[in-house]
Amino acid sequence: MNPLLDRRSFVSRSAGALAAMAGTPLLAQSAPLKLGIISAATYAPTYDGSTAPRMPGSHHGTAFSTTFNGWDEEKAKQLKGTFVKSGRRLEGARVVKIWDTDKAAARALADVCGIETVTDTPEQCCDGVDAVLIVDDGSGSQWKYAEHALRKGVPTFCDKPLAMTAREAAAVAKLARETKTRFMSASSLRFVPDIIKLRDELPQLGEVHLASVICGNELVYYGIHALSMAYAVLGKGAVSAINVGKPGANIARLRFGEKRDVVLMVADKEVMRGGYQINLYGEKGWRSITPDLKNLYAYLLEAFLDLVITGKESVPIEEEVEVIAALEAAKRSLELGREVKLSEVLAGL
Repeated sequence: MNPLLDRRSFVSRSAGALAAMAGTPLLAQSAPLKLGIISAATYAPTYDGSTAPRMPGSHHGTAFSTTFNGWDEEKAKQLKGTFVKSGRRLEGARVVKIWDTDKAAARALADVCGIETVTDTPEQCCDGVDAVLIVDDGSGSQWKYAEHALRKGVPTFCDKPLAMTAREAAAVAKLARETKTRFMSASSLRFVPDIIKLRDELPQLGEVHLASVICGNELVYYGIHALSMAYAVLGKGAVSAINVGKPGANIARLRFGEKRDVVLMVADKEVMRGGYQINLYGEKGWRSITPDLKNLYAYLLEAFLDLVITGKESVPIEEEVEVIAALEAAKRSLELGREVKLSEVLAGL
């Protein structure tokens, strides 16, 4: 057990009682959680096996850091590479440690966002904190940094995609359950207000037998956003996939039992412009949503803080493994020219 988390749980429970009496949000009542952030200052799109050099700047790393810590505007002007300024602050936590393979880039981001400590190793970033954020660094294998935190019992967020294969994702899930460590991995698209509203309005549409979700770029690495919208609204249960598209332009039918099919369309930027859309076709009505992505990371991180404090799993890790397995099945289907069951992808796991 993590002694910091035990202390935090006690403080949170006490603050929760006060909040209930005062009508004040829980996070406003308790001291901010201390966070470590890993692989947050550089990025290289190597998830497809390419050998791109790591460059300063990180879309998710800077967005997460500024969501909790804010930034110094003058120092930010001197920072090299991508720097995303969050439009919404979360006061319930603060990033106090940062690690990146490029220590100079980590120091630069720490200076801009007021992060107190730059560590020499990712393991050190897990010491003396209440939770850890592992950032999408372009590798598709950031899950490897989760092992130490999970074995140490530190609540952990692992950025999307949890892994590029179901086998890797399932290994992380197994370790999280064995160690009983609070863990979350999810697409930010699950939590944006438009998607939450659509889920709440689902009964108005009647039974939904057909749906489609769309986004740009690579099938697993980016397709997880599109498919996650369907999971957030309609729930889990994919059993097979058949991809009738072509390389770089995927059109995959995902079968959810006998009553629902979801068509997943994911295409490279040379084929179509990036973006996100979900369409539901129900017995009583239709809905078509292009979600507003404003402040999308803040909603995601808010869900993680809720997990750390209360233990509430908004996205069970087994469901995220299923999402990865469904995407992998769609990828295999295109390669094999036939329908692929998720049971094939998950065989032996």
